[in-house]
Amino acid sequence: MNQIKNSLMGYRLRRYLCLTGLLVVVLQASQAKNTFDVVKNGEEGDSLERHNPLLDIPHFNKIRKYSKFSFNRGKENEQVDSVFTPSIHVGAIVHMYASAQQDGFAIPHTAPEPNAWGKGFSLYRARVLVGGQLSRKGSFFMETDLPTVIGVGNTDGTKNVKVSPIILDAQYQHDFSNAFQLIVGKQLVSNNRNGLQGAGALLANDFSYFQYPYNMFEDSPLQGNFGRDLGVNTRGFLFKDKLEYRLGAFTGRIVDGKDPLRFVGRLAYNFFETDKDYYYAGTNLGTRRLLTWAVGYDQQGSYQNYSSDLFVDYPLSDQGAVTLSAAFQYMTGGTSTGTHSFAALIPAQTVQFLELGYYFKQARLQPWIKFENNQISADATQTGGVAPARFDKLQSGSVFGGGLNYFFNDIGTNLRLSYITRTYNVENEATSTFDKRTYGQCWLQLQFFIF
Repeated sequence: MNQIKNSLMGYRLRRYLCLTGLLVVVLQASQAKNTFDVVKNGEEGDSLERHNPLLDIPHFNKIRKYSKFSFNRGKENEQVDSVFTPSIHVGAIVHMYASAQQDGFAIPHTAPEPNAWGKGFSLYRARVLVGGQLSRKGSFFMETDLPTVIGVGNTDGTKNVKVSPIILDAQYQHDFSNAFQLIVGKQLVSNNRNGLQGAGALLANDFSYFQYPYNMFEDSPLQGNFGRDLGVNTRGFLFKDKLEYRLGAFTGRIVDGKDPLRFVGRLAYNFFETDKDYYYAGTNLGTRRLLTWAVGYDQQGSYQNYSSDLFVDYPLSDQGAVTLSAAFQYMTGGTSTGTHSFAALIPAQTVQFLELGYYFKQARLQPWIKFENNQISADATQTGGVAPARFDKLQSGSVFGGGLNYFFNDIGTNLRLSYITRTYNVENEATSTFDKRTYGQCWLQLQFFIF
């Protein structure tokens, strides 16, 4: 009897492996002609994009000309030699700033003096990047970062000056074909464009405030690490590379080890040029002609998140280019209760997001504005006993501001001046009403980036 069971199991395993192998062969064959045409026609950048270990760099190939290390230069065209030579790339991205911020900007409801201004100098990001091409189809990427900002005050009255770096990204990518790529490890996870941008090519001074607030830290509802999670992701390009898909399964929140997996997916269609960067750019400074519309979802247990975003990056003349990024998002932790429920962690809400900028090529200046609105509409099961109307007022808010970027050498080195405001509904306990209060933040930020 055991021999029969083992024989059946072996037959099923062989059949599964054969079907899997057939699927990979079909996908590779379907892309063979397109691959041949790209190599034959010599389209600039395509060969680099199909074999690109530089996962944290958007479409700025000329940034590599500033490299001080010969092993960072490498060949920018696909190797056609019979012998493959592995390559490695090392770099860094640093954000430091001088700032002034009202106490109410971060803690409007409990700050003793919400209108008081704090000032200081901080090291915000200091990342070491390592990427490499391990084979013709396999590459890896690793990145470190600071878990906390250096230079800010601690709760005990001291200054935060000693910070041990953390592993932010650690992933391996294998390109089976242009239509099917597999990425495994710790990686950036999001269903919207802003959440998948590289930190080196932002339009505004920083990322979105509201589009993915539940995936930032280990004590966040999704238990992320600055938007990262561990899992398996797939990605590919279809219909002459106009359509991009991303679909992955990740650990998400862990309660008892029997938690459902977190699934994240995204479909993006490029109407003009293709956009094959792994980490999207927030602006391309007039080097691209992009019009991209996308939809995405993010789900684990009772948590659901649906989004749609539009990105326009287009040169209007030889003198400048406009960049627009807009998004709408709905998310909820659901209303079911139980061990794996998100009902008490993520209230039902919508997010509206807009960034708009214009790059003046000759002056190397880029003014921009930013708006975000977060509207909470919680169910009674999501408020922890607080009246839903009061809960919605306390949790809702908006962001508005703008700035001016000056680029010394594109994204390699630039200076960004910004002023951002946050508006809250602050409760007046004497009258049981809410007053709108707005608090400000001013940054002068320096970025340098090499990879």
